[in-house]
Amino acid sequence: MPGPVPYDDTSADYEQFEKAQLAQDLDVARVNTADIDDAAAQNIVNDLVGADVVTPVPEDRVLVHEPSGGAFDSITQLAVFHRGWTAGRDADGE
Repeated sequence: MPGPVPYDDTSADYEQFEKAQLAQDLDVARVNTADIDDAAAQNIVNDLVGADVVTPVPEDRVLVHEPSGGAFDSITQLAVFHRGWTAGRDADGE
């Protein structure tokens, strides 16, 4: 009995389609942090300080993200971290 005809085998097409769908799902679920410039980071951190989520430690020149305990010396790093941290918490809640 001869094997399957190569052009009748659609498993590769199905796998490619499934990979593309999975990639789209992951792209939608990811938080884009590349769009945070210095001004946006400053606004985010100011809001977080106002909400007592971030505590400035002037002696050490760091900002402490209270919920996670992480310390950051860059406003942009803190803003990006907080976006990812919030997205991770939101994803865990689903």
